[in-house]
Parts: sequence; structure tokens; C-alpha cells
Amino acid sequence: MAAATITVLNSRDAGEFAIKTTWDNSPVNHDAVRITLSADPKGCRIDVVAPFFDSPPAPSVPAGQPCPELWEYEVVETFFLNDREQYLEVELCPHGQHLVLLLNGRRKMVQDELPLEFKSQVVGSEWHGSAVVPFSYLPPNVAKFNAFAIHGAGEGRVYEALFPALQQHSSPDFHRLEYFQPINLGLVSSSLTSSVPSELWNKYPPVV
Repeated sequence: MAAATITVLNSRDAGEFAIKTTWDNSPVNHDAVRITLSADPKGCRIDVVAPFFDSPPAPSVPAGQPCPELWEYEVVETFFLNDREQYLEVELCPHGQHLVLLLNGRRKMVQDELPLEFKSQVVGSEWHGSAVVPFSYLPPNVAKFNAFAIHGAGEGRVYEALFPALQQHSSPDFHRLEYFQPINLGLVSSSLTSSVPSELWNKYPPVV
């Protein structure tokens, strides 16, 4: 894929974000991971430009395929949450693997390894990725958002968050939904907002 051109505005309403903190709210020591949300005829497009650490090594799963436990590798994750604890988790790896999960309630996964249109490319010291999330994957009434990045291995494993934990915790947990922040996808595109559950989400009545 061609290298993405992204102007980072640090505006949650504009759909452009930069991850500048670790999960526990310390500054990162490298160029920020940059994420842009935009509309695509098929759904929500996610573009990523991020430092390429090449640590840990690539998964054994072929590029373009869902990879179980992708969070154990180098990855950028985006979460789309509504006010009833229904949320979509999209994990993207610089080596081309992905993992898409639907969760109905905190940490209550109801579907995983959903197919995804995703391509990535290493460009010098960065990797660029572009994914298109089908409209049907988005829960109704998306109201909050968070994004995360992980790299490194063993003692050097690093966990970063767009909206970090603001209270003391002993370990990172990307499902602390209380730290997610409001997002207005309607300002990205009206096509990304719906109050009506898709056929996919209709299978899972809200638990909250």
C-alpha cells in the first residue's frame, strides 16, 4: 500500500489521534503512534503510522489472516464503545496480521477472528497500516474510544494508551472502560453513526 499521509490534530472529534503516553500516564520515549479514522464506502477506515520496533518477532500466522492472541505481539489496537458496554476491538500488526473481536460487556468476548480488509508495510523505521472495518462491526451508538500500542518482549514489554489509566493499578488492562473518552464519529462522517444495531449485533442484547 502507498504510505499514508496523516496530519495529526490531536482532536478526538476530527478522528485523528496520537498515542503519547504509556498505559499508566508516563510520556513515551519515541515518536507517537498516529491513528486516523475516516469513512470508506464499506465502513470505518483506520490508518496507522507507527514506529517499527520488530519486537517481538512476527507471528507464524500468514499476513492478511486473523491471529489468535495477537496482543502478545507488536500491535496497535483501537476500541469503539457504546454506553451499554458493547464494544469492538480491532488489533493491527505491522507484519500484516489482525484480530477483530466483539465484546458484549466488559471483557465478555462474543465473537473473534472476524475477517478484515487490512494491509501493512514497513517503511524505514516506521510501519504504515490501513484497515477497513465493516459498518456491521460497529456497535450501535458508539460514544467512546480508546487506542493502545504494544511492543517489546519480556522485561522490555511496553504498553501505551491514548487515554491512560489515571489511578494507580498494578498492571495494564485495556478493558478498563472507565478511562475511555467521548468520540463523535458523526464529525468524521454521518455514515459511521447508527442507533440501530446491525444484524451482527442483533444477536447480542446489551447486558448493561
